[in-house]
Amino acid sequence: MPSNTTVVDHINHVGIITLNYPDPSNTLTSETAKELNIALVELDNDETVRVIVIRSSGEAFCAGIDISEFFGKSHKEYLEWVTQLTEQTILVITRMKKPVIASAHGYCVAYGAGLIAACDLAIAAEGTKIGVSAINVGLFCMGPAVPLSRSLGRKRSLEMLMTGDLIDANDAERWGLINKVVHEDQLKETTMDLANKLAEKSPLALQMGKRAFYGMSDMEFGKALTYSNEMFASLCVTQDAFEGVDAFLKGRKPVWKGK
Repeated sequence: MPSNTTVVDHINHVGIITLNYPDPSNTLTSETAKELNIALVELDNDETVRVIVIRSSGEAFCAGIDISEFFGKSHKEYLEWVTQLTEQTILVITRMKKPVIASAHGYCVAYGAGLIAACDLAIAAEGTKIGVSAINVGLFCMGPAVPLSRSLGRKRSLEMLMTGDLIDANDAERWGLINKVVHEDQLKETTMDLANKLAEKSPLALQMGKRAFYGMSDMEFGKALTYSNEMFASLCVTQDAFEGVDAFLKGRKPVWKGK
């Protein structure tokens, strides 16, 4: 299990990952990125967990990668470095069975913004600042650009990527990067309310639905419909589907089996 820089808790059916890095801005190192990936995979494989929350201690959700690791690498080493820091986490979240919710405050910059974009849902505290600012130091947030472009569309994404400007949480909500903005003292409660709401749904339906959503996202329209119909038919023959429909018709609360 990850160290105390990536704290993992369980509350009912919700797994909580708290980024607790020594830097109060929660800048990511190669080692802490590896720990985050391990925590995500372990929670995804934990049968008692249905929903996962990523939050942070300190002054920021995540202020990007630790730039002190930048110097002295070959092309091959830079590729390995950035793959570990950005690509693996983004791919892990997208490929995970379970919903992942970002609970953000303070600053979400560069990798931090990409992490929010990669999560399935995101809630932010008022005053949170979000940006992909690598352009300001002669780099470009190419990894975060991938999930960002799928959340915002081309022009908004390029505006953020090319200017490096920070936007506040309210603009991020209006643009579609954040689901909801709340007062900071309500962030934890609101996030857990959403996580618990999802945890009450059929875990199998959520997992198959997430898989279908990401699976069809890059398909041609007709192929996406065919694929989605096949996934729906597969869900219809599960025990949870029968239980959910039967419970609805009889006016009772369903008891999910995850099968």
